[in-house]
Amino acid sequence: MRLLLAEDDALLASQLQLLLEDAGYVVVHSSEGRDAEYQGQVEDIAAAIVDLGLPGLDGLSVIERWRQAGRDFPVLVLTARTRWHDKLAGFDAGADDFLTKPFQPEELLLRLRALIRRSAGHASPRLQCGPLRLDVNAGRFELDGVLLPLSPQEHRILSYFMHHPDVVISRSRLGEHVYEAGFDPDSNTLDVLIGRIRRKLGSSLIHTHRGQGFRLSAQP
Repeated sequence: MRLLLAEDDALLASQLQLLLEDAGYVVVHSSEGRDAEYQGQVEDIAAAIVDLGLPGLDGLSVIERWRQAGRDFPVLVLTARTRWHDKLAGFDAGADDFLTKPFQPEELLLRLRALIRRSAGHASPRLQCGPLRLDVNAGRFELDGVLLPLSPQEHRILSYFMHHPDVVISRSRLGEHVYEAGFDPDSNTLDVLIGRIRRKLGSSLIHTHRGQGFRLSAQP
């Protein structure tokens, strides 16, 4: 899944980008408030991580402008501010959760995963589609109770499908959440990956809708 990371501290941003990419996310990084606002307006992202102290345009203003424009992806705020009225201002602006610096990387991942699955309408951290199961917190797939080995890109694709079951997902949308910027939706790379996943799952879960995209469903 594609995330927006709005953080101006170069060292922290680098550490977070490595953490998120290792966890299977595609990361769009912005170190300045106005650029972060723009990226949040034009990118198809699953969630945003925003530092309140961004230069150019502060994090609260960035979030407010996203919400005013109808952008409803979940936002996790990173802040060194601990006062309640600062958090209240963030929630009023449209933030969904707060994490106070310094923080444990594992906590950031858990909070982020919870925000993403809830925004997709899933209450439980364990997502099920027929014999396929995803433990969101552990980042582990099982098929009929057996651990399913997946490459990082296969994991990204299947995770996105599991968060959006029974929805036809276009090639371009799927590519945006699997690859860095510049992915060519006409490339056969995506077809190769889908083919590999189908061989691991069997042919009954991923359905092709010609001219529209792909759908994960336990139903024919």
